[in-house]
Amino acid sequence: MAAALFRHALDAQDEPLKSLTVSSAGISAYPGQPANANSIEALRKVGIDLGDHQSRPIDQPLAERALAYFGMTDSHIAMINLQLDPPPENAFLMRQFIENNEDLQIPDPFGLSLEHYEAARDSMVEAIPSLVEAVRILYEREQERNAQDREVPAEE
Repeated sequence: MAAALFRHALDAQDEPLKSLTVSSAGISAYPGQPANANSIEALRKVGIDLGDHQSRPIDQPLAERALAYFGMTDSHIAMINLQLDPPPENAFLMRQFIENNEDLQIPDPFGLSLEHYEAARDSMVEAIPSLVEAVRILYEREQERNAQDREVPAEE
């Protein structure tokens, strides 16, 4: 759900954010599985189609390309840190960028009712504007680093 909501938000942004790739990868995902029916329904209710989603586990190649990772809970971030070597410095909680927010965790609705999936969706939606801004800043910093790497000092 998070990746689809974030992709939807980035589609409304100007370039270059609009063109960023958004990937979904789970810490316990089995490759190629469809989205949970409750995830599909929770997003359908807000006009987002998740019907073509196929799960995939997080892996090192994806990790090496990622600008950022966003997890729902501290335990999700901890598992990312255990599964990737080296642990990424760019892993964040989805809700940690919301100003004056003490509720950083989004309870994982896996295996629960549609109402739990809707609550998770709504918590994600609340976080999306702050994530867009965080990604904007991370992207700009990455572009600055890449520009510095390409600079070649000229000898006098």
